[in-house]
Amino acid sequence: DVQLQASGGGLVQPGGSLKLSCAASGFTFDDYAIAWFRQAPGKEREAISCISSSGESTYYADSVKGRFTISRDNAKNTVYLQMNSLRPEDTAVYYCAWGYVDYVSSLPYEYDYWGQGTQVTVSS
Repeated sequence: DVQLQASGGGLVQPGGSLKLSCAASGFTFDDYAIAWFRQAPGKEREAISCISSSGESTYYADSVKGRFTISRDNAKNTVYLQMNSLRPEDTAVYYCAWGYVDYVSSLPYEYDYWGQGTQVTVSS
């Protein structure tokens, strides 16, 4: 069975940093892209970053570009999202997602499996 386990969320002050992890199993990890989405209360789910199977291509939403960095360790079947300079508007539940794609995609319908989400709260 495909499983995606997101972790690393928490409460952080504005300007702070967090590093999210997405541990995956149940598929050939290094054959596929992994994406991070987030959803804030009352808002639609937003694609914020994606990394291709090789790690050579990445996507970032304009809202996080320059502050967030996605990476992957294929030996550990894990994708990371380093989040710096966090803002209150980054508060959301963050999800990692997997589908049968090896390219970067921000389209939710291309992802078939979603992790359980990890809460990120940015507040003073």
